[in-house]
Amino acid sequence: MLGIFQDWDVNQGNIKGRIVLVAFRAASAVSRMRPLLRWVCLPYVVLYRIVVEWILGIELPWRLSVGKGLRLYHGHALVVNDRARIGEGCVLRHCTTIGVGATSSDFTGDAPVIGDHVDIGSNVVIVGQVHVGNHATIGAGSVVISDVPAYGVAVGNPAKIVRIRTTTAEAHAAVS
Repeated sequence: MLGIFQDWDVNQGNIKGRIVLVAFRAASAVSRMRPLLRWVCLPYVVLYRIVVEWILGIELPWRLSVGKGLRLYHGHALVVNDRARIGEGCVLRHCTTIGVGATSSDFTGDAPVIGDHVDIGSNVVIVGQVHVGNHATIGAGSVVISDVPAYGVAVGNPAKIVRIRTTTAEAHAAVS
C-alpha cells in the first residue's frame, strides 16, 4: 500500500499532483497483478483513464514504468507513451510529450528512456529511441530527438547540449 504514496512527499503543496500520482500508482499496481485479479480491478483502471486522461488531460498510462519520487507540476496536456521509461526523482511539467518517433499500424515504436533526477521543462517534446541521462535538464520548449548525456543541459528545437554540469550539487542548484 505504501507504494501508491511514493510520490507524496515530493509533491508537497501540490494537491492535484498528489491525487493524480496516487491514482496512477494504484492503476500501475493493477498492471502487475495476476490476470484474474487484474480483471476484478479493471473497473478502477477504466475510472482512472476517464478521470485522469479524459477529464484532466494527463496521459500517464497505467502500464508506464516510472521510478519513485516523480514530481508533477501543472499536469495539463501531459502525454507519455506507455513504452517510455522514467527514472526516479524526475520532474514533469505541463504540455510535455514523451513518445515514439514514428508509429506503425500496430502502434509500436521506440520510446524514450529518461534517467534518474531529470528535470523536464514545460512544452518539451522527447520522441523516439532517445536516452536522457541522469541529472539532465531539458529546457522549456525543447524538442529532443537525440541522446542527452548525464548532467547535460539541452535546449532548443532541435535540442542541443549547451552545457554539461560537473557536480551533483551543480545539478541540484539548476533545479532549485
